[in-house]
Amino acid sequence: MTKIKNQTITVDGQTVFYREAGDKENAPTILLLHGFPTSSHMFRNLIPALAHNFHLVAPDYPGFGYSSMPSTDKFDYTFDHLAEIVDKFLTQIGVERYSLYVMDYGAPIGYRLAVKYPEKIDALIVQNGNAYDEGLGEFWEPLRDYWNEPSEKNKNALKKFLSMEATRWQYTHGVKNENEINPDNWIHDQLLLERPGNNEIQLQLFYDYKSNPPLYPQWQEYFRKYQPPTLVVWGRNDIIFPKEGAIRYQHDLKNIQIHLLNTGHFALEEEGDLIASLISRFLSTNRKTVAWIEG
Repeated sequence: MTKIKNQTITVDGQTVFYREAGDKENAPTILLLHGFPTSSHMFRNLIPALAHNFHLVAPDYPGFGYSSMPSTDKFDYTFDHLAEIVDKFLTQIGVERYSLYVMDYGAPIGYRLAVKYPEKIDALIVQNGNAYDEGLGEFWEPLRDYWNEPSEKNKNALKKFLSMEATRWQYTHGVKNENEINPDNWIHDQLLLERPGNNEIQLQLFYDYKSNPPLYPQWQEYFRKYQPPTLVVWGRNDIIFPKEGAIRYQHDLKNIQIHLLNTGHFALEEEGDLIASLISRFLSTNRKTVAWIEG
């Protein structure tokens, strides 16, 4: 069986936990960036499925999983700052080039890195990770209310997204067979969400998510200019990031495969074997093997 290393390093005074497997020296790297409200835990099965051909790295962001959880008065919980932490994390562990797997919150973090360092990106793997206005539907109305008017009333309206019921819903809505989804997922995530002070962290990130849509044109320009090979594997029944956001990628990318899978937001839980197979096949034929040339 593939051994996954569970490790920590210190980045800007914060402990960053990460899972790692595969041959770092000789195999191409895949950086796995998790979503809300989970952590690198979401990749626990994907990592061993790919580690025979790839080097995989999956960090927990500050405030998530087993990484540090400084309070909001001691750490700026913004997507800019989380991207900066991941950037420094990669430098410290010596990862210079990689394919980028983005899901949910991982998309705005990962695309900030891609725009900053296009020469480092071999390929994109997009799993329910948005970069288009079409991917933000009715679900986002309470968040838009908070962005437009950050009152206590609008803030308190978002606390429902931090409940056990909401966390369970994220894993089970839109799946083919709810009985096949491991309840350890939402129990694990919820226990971490309920740590004292974590609600305020998540609410701060809910508010800062408003910084992402204005960057969509910049990310789309990156797609058009640098044309990274892109595999989209998307739970088509997701209403957080609906399938319209997945389809929109083909407007800007030429070397792209889109697979709309009959499952929900956390597609790995029900279609993990298929996704692993699609990734392996796609990267074996599409990963950049020549020197990167600007423009």
